This record gives sequence, C-alpha cells and structure tokens, in this order.
Amino acid sequence: MPARTRRSRPSGPPDPAAAGRPVEPIDPVDPGVDVEVRRSTRRRRTVSAYREGSRVVVLIPARFTPAEEQEWVRSMIARLDRQDRRRRPGDADLAARAADLSDRYLGGRARPSSVAWVGNQNRRWGSCSPAEGSIRLSSRLRGMPAWVVDYVLLHELAHLVESNHSSRFWRLLDAYPRTERARGYLEGHAAASARQAGAAVDRDAVDRDVVDGDVVDGEEDDVDLEDGEAS
Repeated sequence: MPARTRRSRPSGPPDPAAAGRPVEPIDPVDPGVDVEVRRSTRRRRTVSAYREGSRVVVLIPARFTPAEEQEWVRSMIARLDRQDRRRRPGDADLAARAADLSDRYLGGRARPSSVAWVGNQNRRWGSCSPAEGSIRLSSRLRGMPAWVVDYVLLHELAHLVESNHSSRFWRLLDAYPRTERARGYLEGHAAASARQAGAAVDRDAVDRDVVDGDVVDGEEDDVDLEDGEAS
C-alpha cells in the first residue's frame, strides 16, 4: 500500500523557487505510514519529526527540493523507528541491558535469572526477588527515556547485591551519573499522574514509587542540517 503523504503550505510567503516543480512520490521506510510534510520559510537549518497519533509529521525548510524532501522523510522515519525500538525494548533487550549495566556500574556482581516487563505494577516502577534473582519492570516505563529505564533497572540490579535500602545500597547507585535526574523525572511523572487523577500528591507514596522501582507521541526528533545527514 503506498504511503499517504500530505503536504501543507509553507508558513510565510511562498517560495518562488519551489513553484512549478514536479512533486516526486515519497518512498518511506514503512510504505503504510501516513506522512504529513510541513514546509516553513522560517525553518532554515533543521528538520524535525514527531508522531501525531498514527501519523508522522515531518517539518522541513520550504527551500527543499522534492528529492531532498523524499530523502529527509525517509531518514526521519527511520530515526523515529530506531527511537521507538530503544524506548520500547522487549524482554530479551532488557536482559541484555541488565547485563551491560551490571558490568559497567556493579562490577558484574548482579546476574539476574530473568528480566521481564509486567503489566500489574501500578504503584511501583520495578521489583525484584533476590532469592530467585528475578527482576520485573512496570510496563508504565515503556516509552520513557532510556536513561530512566536504565536507572530503574540498575536500582533493581543493586537489590540483588544489597537487598535493603542501606547506605551501601545507595552508594552502589552513586556510580550511575543520572540517578538524581531519573529520580526527579519519575517523581514528576508520578505527581502529574496524581494531579490528573484528582488526588493529592502523597510525597511518601511518590518517593516509594521511585525507590521501589525517537518518537513518544508529540515528542520531536530534531536534526541540525549542518550536523546530521539523511541516510
């Protein structure tokens, strides 16, 4: 099925150089994707793309030729797909990531017997069973930045070394450079969810949720034309 491509008019005055050019068909990575290309005369150095529901929106400079448009649409769809794969890893990907994190930050001391996504953890980001060596991550983490998922995974790996939240446990996590940033991200997410539900934010509950623990729809992937190349 050919891609359904929508083109919006450039924002600002029309580009005379673009007038009369034949429109070449776009051949994206996934031929079934719904693509909308938005040209802007104010956009000169960057190309951006994001998902809007089932549609991919690509923002390009108005000066692009049809061939350049086609090349960048393919490139940006591929970037979004790679981003999606990074942010939505499967169980096998989680196990590989756990092994790498253990080697890098725990000296390889944590070797879980299994690592898996679960859909029944609504108050915890992750959990582990030290006796069995199993780790479970809440499916709510899917789609969050990789460094946030890494923090939760490393947190559970550290519990295989130190089962409680002693000072020794937190020293293990000090090696991860984004520990505080990830905790802040998760706390903010939990607080926003509580507000949306109309509930008061329980600071202890938020902290407990954190402690126990491309392209996201509408989030742009942006490429500088001087630094990035379509491929």
